[in-house]
Amino acid sequence: MTQTLTLTWTTVCLLDRLEPDRGVAALVDGAQIALFRTADGLFAIDNRDPVSGAYVLSRGIVGSRGGVPTVASPLHKQVYDLRSGHCLDLPGTAVARHDVRCRNGLVEVRLRQEG
Repeated sequence: MTQTLTLTWTTVCLLDRLEPDRGVAALVDGAQIALFRTADGLFAIDNRDPVSGAYVLSRGIVGSRGGVPTVASPLHKQVYDLRSGHCLDLPGTAVARHDVRCRNGLVEVRLRQEG
């Protein structure tokens, strides 16, 4: 499958509202995303855990593995690369990632959609 980008950026929150190494859930254009601020930057992935189907990744444990910024699912502890969305524990499993940026102190997200 290929991914397509939505054309618009959606403002989600002020950068100062994101605590380092903690996730937050946000509704962006009808999609639930998990947003993270780490020392490596800002990351946005789908909030839905592909293993359990629950919308919980924003409540996961933020960390790193081999220098890769990660989040571990709070349910079954699978670890996902925040840069790519790939699961580091289950080959072939991934969560969609989205574009995220900070402009003038505002965090903005642009969705990627499977096509």
